[in-house]
Amino acid sequence: MRQFIFFTSLIAVLAASGCYTLSGVSIDPNIYKTYYVEQFVNNADNAPPTLAVEASETLKEKIRTESRLVFNDTDPDIEFKGKVVSYVVTFEAPQPGEQAAINRLRITFAVEYIDHKEEKKNWKQNFQFFFDYPTTTDLASIQSQAHEAILRQVMEDIFNKTFTDW
Repeated sequence: MRQFIFFTSLIAVLAASGCYTLSGVSIDPNIYKTYYVEQFVNNADNAPPTLAVEASETLKEKIRTESRLVFNDTDPDIEFKGKVVSYVVTFEAPQPGEQAAINRLRITFAVEYIDHKEEKKNWKQNFQFFFDYPTTTDLASIQSQAHEAILRQVMEDIFNKTFTDW
């Protein structure tokens, strides 16, 4: 019983401090209050023109809903810049007779994180993810679903790189 009370008290203290949450996000509210996501740029030749906008908006929403940071485009504490650098469909899982059974859409983003409070935390990194679909399906018919799945995972990876200690 004492262990339960101690554990419950510890969680309450950590949650009340505002620095740590049960989700693993660690943002010191005394240092970081605002963020900015610059409109991503589309540098991939065959990517749909709306993909860069979708990426920036998805990252903004992820940070807004999963942190206490407030969007600020004039003087943010932290800032993100990004580019769509690759948008490629490849054939996967070859079948007998040299036919592919699955197409794979792979999207790569180059992201730069700028910490205006602690420059040593700045980083640049590529993030990518993929979506598999049958070769009998046209990309245009599943593009929205594919983009959503890829963006959800890539933004999770960016968020974790930035705000968790792993």
